Amino acid sequence: MTVSTPSFEDTEGPLEPGRPDGAGDIAPTLDDPLANVGAEGFGGVLGRRARTKLGPVGRASVAFILLVLTVLTTAVGIGMREPCFATAWTGGGNQQYTHMCYSDIPYMYQGRGFSSGDVPYYSTNTNYYLEYPVVTGAAMETAALIAKHFPGNANNQGRWFYVITTWFLLIFACITVIALVGLSGSRPWDAAMFALAPGLLLNATINWDLIAVGLAAAGLLAWARKRPVVAGVLIGLGTAAKLYPALILVALVLLCWRAGKMRAWGLCLLGAAASWLVVNLPFMAANFHGWAYFYSFNENRGADWGSFWLFLEYSPFAHTLHVTNLSASAVSAGFAVLLALSCVGIGLLTWLARTRPRVGQIVFLVACAFILFNKVYSPQYVLWLIPLAVLARPRWRDFLIWQVCEVVYYGAIWLYLVSLNTPLRGLPQPAYDLAIALHLAGTIFFAVQVIRDVIDPRRDPVRMSGMDDPAGGVLEGAEDVYGFGLIDEEGYEDDEDQAHAGLTPVVP
Repeated sequence: MTVSTPSFEDTEGPLEPGRPDGAGDIAPTLDDPLANVGAEGFGGVLGRRARTKLGPVGRASVAFILLVLTVLTTAVGIGMREPCFATAWTGGGNQQYTHMCYSDIPYMYQGRGFSSGDVPYYSTNTNYYLEYPVVTGAAMETAALIAKHFPGNANNQGRWFYVITTWFLLIFACITVIALVGLSGSRPWDAAMFALAPGLLLNATINWDLIAVGLAAAGLLAWARKRPVVAGVLIGLGTAAKLYPALILVALVLLCWRAGKMRAWGLCLLGAAASWLVVNLPFMAANFHGWAYFYSFNENRGADWGSFWLFLEYSPFAHTLHVTNLSASAVSAGFAVLLALSCVGIGLLTWLARTRPRVGQIVFLVACAFILFNKVYSPQYVLWLIPLAVLARPRWRDFLIWQVCEVVYYGAIWLYLVSLNTPLRGLPQPAYDLAIALHLAGTIFFAVQVIRDVIDPRRDPVRMSGMDDPAGGVLEGAEDVYGFGLIDEEGYEDDEDQAHAGLTPVVP
């Protein structure tokens, strides 16, 4: 089944595996071993004489195809929620868990006062305080204003609230895939990993996370186009939808310090702070307690679903480790310490690596640390990492191994909730704890692959393609100012020494 090509055999000099003629864009069937194996059922690998330089029209065609795939993947996920949609998510028993069609969206319509006309953050009814940042709240309020014009009771309007929200989310999913095409340089087909991701199919409409995902991806694209202020504005808006886009600033400061590009980072930070303040200040002034509920809610929550902390509490070693019934303050302190230590470690990796890491690699690792040690892991959080994984390590094998772990966890959480409602049915606690461990292991596995690429850039699929960092912006091709100039693990001090030794990049 595998079609042998020069890409995977003895090649001397710089390896550009997806380019038969040494120039142009990357052909996945010649670049990725898994795509090479699976190509026979889809027309075969790219021929030696095929033209690979796409040009504007060709890249537009790639973007259109990926948009269609993104829409289809998301649509299948929406269709999976038909059993819950038919009963307006009010069906009795465990229907939403056994059919795995749960979504937070319709519950918020009545549960947070949208159906009765309460406006998020302005309402003084503490029962309707909203545990989401303001950009997400604005999207919810917009969908609610439209849904109220549909006939029927609150349950029927809740259905339309879900439908309208899915259109918002679909728009941001499309923004994400287009941004990934722009961020991938000569590898536009890498964005197919997002468009076809099982995590996107299953989790796209559980919550409003795709809004932040799209804004973060657009911010990274603006950074890649050397527009740090615009990048900051988009990152700030993303942070006002979910907190995680702020982690991009952490990754960028590590890279910009090494490259001596702190002015660009400062402009990005100013843009982010300005846009965040612009959208938050009106709500802070109107009802500070209502606005701050999102932050107090997260501060006061303890070990929650899917988290590393819940895994510890459920594990057989909980009593030995004295981690049973951890208080919210203890979990908060543990999360802060582990995240800080992780960022220090990622900083050392960034500064000590012989070749400066790429933006996608460091952003992924920082976001990965945040997810691994967070107080809660909702299934849709995988959406945060998927675009970053595409930029960090575009290899289908590793990507699918990680995604399979996430699919298993997706099924496990709903079946475990069945067991809580109906004892002796569903998934028992030890099995759910094992599913959490599998989710953690899959995420760590992918992070380890990225770290190995940073340590040995010859394994990095992007740098194997002849590029430095297509998402780097001012960092791409920049000289190190504070680089430590360490030799790599093979003992070769520079690329010329490697060439004289006859070394070629490692095909991962």
